[in-house]
Amino acid sequence: METTTTAAKKGQIYDLDDLLQKTGEYLPQSRLPLIREAFDFAQHAHEGQKRKSGEPFMQHPLQTALVLADLRLDHKAIAAGLLHDVPEDCNIPLSEIERKFGPEISRLVDGVTKLSKIAFHARQEESKVRRDESDNQAENLRKMLISMVEDIRVVLIKLADRLHNMRTLGALLPERRRQIAFETLEIYAPLAHRLGIWQLKWELEDLAFRHLEPEKYREIARLIANRRLSRENYISQVITILKSELEKVGIQADVTGRPKHIYSVHKKIEKYAEEGKDFGQIYDLLAVRVLVNEVQDCYSALGVIHSLWHPIPGQFDDYIANPKESMYQSLHTTVMCLGAKPLEVQIRTHEMHRVAEYGIAAHWRYKEGSKKDVRFEEKVAWLRQLMEWQNDVVGAREFVESVKTDIFQDQVFVYTPKGEIKDLPAGSTPLDFAYRIHTDLGHRCIGAKINGRLVPLDYQLKNGDTVEILSSRSAKGPSRDWLNPNLGYVQTSHARAKIRQWFKRQERAENVERGKELLEKELKRLGLSLGDEEEVAHLFKYERLEDFLAAIGYGEVNPQQIAVRLTVQQEKPLALPEVAPSKSIDYSGVRVMGVGDLLTHLARCCNPVPGDEIIGYVSRTKGVTIHRRDCPNVLHEDEKERLVPVDWGSAAQQMYPVHIRVEAWDRVGLLRDITTVISQDKVNMTSVALEVQPDHTTSLFMTLETTGIEQLTRVLGRLEGVRGVLSVVRDGARSQTQPASTGKMPPAP
Repeated sequence: METTTTAAKKGQIYDLDDLLQKTGEYLPQSRLPLIREAFDFAQHAHEGQKRKSGEPFMQHPLQTALVLADLRLDHKAIAAGLLHDVPEDCNIPLSEIERKFGPEISRLVDGVTKLSKIAFHARQEESKVRRDESDNQAENLRKMLISMVEDIRVVLIKLADRLHNMRTLGALLPERRRQIAFETLEIYAPLAHRLGIWQLKWELEDLAFRHLEPEKYREIARLIANRRLSRENYISQVITILKSELEKVGIQADVTGRPKHIYSVHKKIEKYAEEGKDFGQIYDLLAVRVLVNEVQDCYSALGVIHSLWHPIPGQFDDYIANPKESMYQSLHTTVMCLGAKPLEVQIRTHEMHRVAEYGIAAHWRYKEGSKKDVRFEEKVAWLRQLMEWQNDVVGAREFVESVKTDIFQDQVFVYTPKGEIKDLPAGSTPLDFAYRIHTDLGHRCIGAKINGRLVPLDYQLKNGDTVEILSSRSAKGPSRDWLNPNLGYVQTSHARAKIRQWFKRQERAENVERGKELLEKELKRLGLSLGDEEEVAHLFKYERLEDFLAAIGYGEVNPQQIAVRLTVQQEKPLALPEVAPSKSIDYSGVRVMGVGDLLTHLARCCNPVPGDEIIGYVSRTKGVTIHRRDCPNVLHEDEKERLVPVDWGSAAQQMYPVHIRVEAWDRVGLLRDITTVISQDKVNMTSVALEVQPDHTTSLFMTLETTGIEQLTRVLGRLEGVRGVLSVVRDGARSQTQPASTGKMPPAP
């Protein structure tokens, strides 16, 4: 049979000989016939099939196999990569593959086929996805990770399959391209990162970014290209100096410039923009990598670099002594280099570099008939730990939450008082640490010390912190405030699941009562009307109201989720008095139906924001005024015929003023602490007025500019956590024109 079917990647042509040559570099010659046999079988099965681009279908499995060969996987994984589309696309039963190639390859192909049927919703769309669709997505991700535990090669083949699909994405329709790109950026690139496969991670991210935001992609590529010559000249000087100094002390090293990938530069630009900096101030675009032979040479090279150039404080990380869970090891430092320019330097051994590029694949050792590699088993221990955690969570949706927060985020490494290293997701708190050590320690936690100093329980752990948990002797149990996402006490879903379990075991009547209190408090604070409680319970797939309230009581559903869900519901066309249909007008994010050619503006008496139920009032001189439906001026309106249906348009992205009232004990620094919380959420405060009462309490009346209910509920929740604050409520009917400096109560409308 002909075996010259070709596959193209970026204009370069490959054939089977290239695959055999690449695999022959690391596999015994006795393994290659199986690869040739699998290629011939797949080529015959896919004969006559074309891809969307018009190219022969066989290009795809061949390119998938070449990616696996780059990762240096075994011959059975390469064969499975060649065969992975045969059962689904060629109607050839799996039993035929098992008969021809054996049960192991058949299991791999079956695993990849099942993963190929998994579709994930991107985070940007998640708020609009129905709960049943979200459940399916969650269950799919659970299956994917379980398959990883059973045989890591299944997911490695799937990642290779996805990479080639991303390289050839241009042949699909725009909407389909965006969907696949979102899915890649949401699931597959973080998965490659967690497995430590940098070679796949950066390319998946760049390809996804190119299809999601093509203009930004081209802009960053142009910025990098414009500075390429000066950057390369600078790095060349640094390499010459560094090589010379390392040779003087007898260190053999490969020193190279380290390219920054477009998506990573994009993330840097976003981060720097938040700090008021521009592209020209991104210092770690200048970076070099030093590869040495032995571990001791890494530290010797570090000494040479620090003697040459002054290290920048707080910019050193030792991932050799404290490896990442992805097995990554390296020394990172940033120094003030030539011309007082910051330079990032990575120092590692050649073996560490191989692991950094190929991650978990670098530790795959296939030995026929031998026992599993103990070292490899240790490296995937985090996967097995994840599978144990899934038994603790309520369902698949919570499992997805666990993966995204506990697995796909960057890690922070901290020490126990005995010097043991523990890794947690970046942003974790002492409570997350306590629950990671032991559930009972978390339940009894009353405080924490970091490096010997007392810290609040919402303190975010940093690399190198020594964490000591202070606990009570009696098991009082956790606080319900720990489950409030706005207060920031716990960040890991593992800790949240343990806290929820504790409350779930409490008396049901207590949970129901507590749930009702929390629900009423949240809706009152936001100025929202609940309507039919049974209907809201059904939105969350609870048949009985009591079950819904109990779920709120023990923390499975938090009141903020209810506010957001009601917001989504209220974005639908409102069931208001029927008016003869006419054209719709989109103005300032508000859509007016039934009245044409009218301007709209938001009523200052009630200040509606997206998420509020609204209604329009046709005025004589100002077009249509948009009110909240519970606004007193609307409720007492005599001319009901002037009320028209309106809703929030899909493009409503502007800022909306909201009046809030804060009651608190008067103290020094109160206003400073409140404004700090508001600014941390990037919310603008346009006015503030206050009145001090004789009982040493104070009332603060503020106007905030928010994007809608979701942001508002987050800010109000955080304000409740400020020391001395008694209550925070939305004050929709109050006008705030009184200057803050007067200290007087704002005038009534």
